[in-house]
Amino acid sequence: MAAAKAKAKGRAALYAVKEGKAALQRKSCPRCGTGVLLAEHENRLCCGKCSYTEFKK
Repeated sequence: MAAAKAKAKGRAALYAVKEGKAALQRKSCPRCGTGVLLAEHENRLCCGKCSYTEFKK
């Protein structure tokens, strides 16, 4: 049986490696600032801390 590649869990799943550097895959909240990420839903992005919402087009 071939070894399967392990999936990242927790905060590690929010980052992607580009050119040897870690980059966030999600957008940060414009009201709360860096460190607070927007949750991705089917039709919107929203902040769990301040309830800021952006609707997808």
